[in-house]
Parts: sequence; structure tokens; C-alpha cells
Amino acid sequence: MSKVEQVEASIDRLGLSRTELKQIRDWLDDMLEDEMEFTPEFEAKIAASEKAMQSGAPSRVIQK
Repeated sequence: MSKVEQVEASIDRLGLSRTELKQIRDWLDDMLEDEMEFTPEFEAKIAASEKAMQSGAPSRVIQK
């Protein structure tokens, strides 16, 4: 069993509430975000997004 499968099984056994699961998701998001590398390409995308927001361009929303 992989480490991921072990974590999944542990979470299932704990029977966490939706609120607790969201807290875990938020923690994972924060951890991954902290490890992101700010490459010149990524920084250029951020700058372009900020410029678009300042110009009043409509925002794009990711639909799941």
C-alpha cells in the first residue's frame, strides 16, 4: 500500500466532518503553495493578471 493510500485509508477511518476535511484541504493547498517556485514565466503571468484586473477586464472563473 502506497503512502497516499495509507493516508486516504486513515482519513476514511477517522470519519471527519466536511468542515474538518476542508481544513485538511486548505492545509494541503497552503503547503503546496509555499513550495511553489516563482519562475520568471509565473511572475509574468501574475503581472499580466494584475494588469488585466486594473483595466477592468472580466475575470476568468474555473468551472468544475
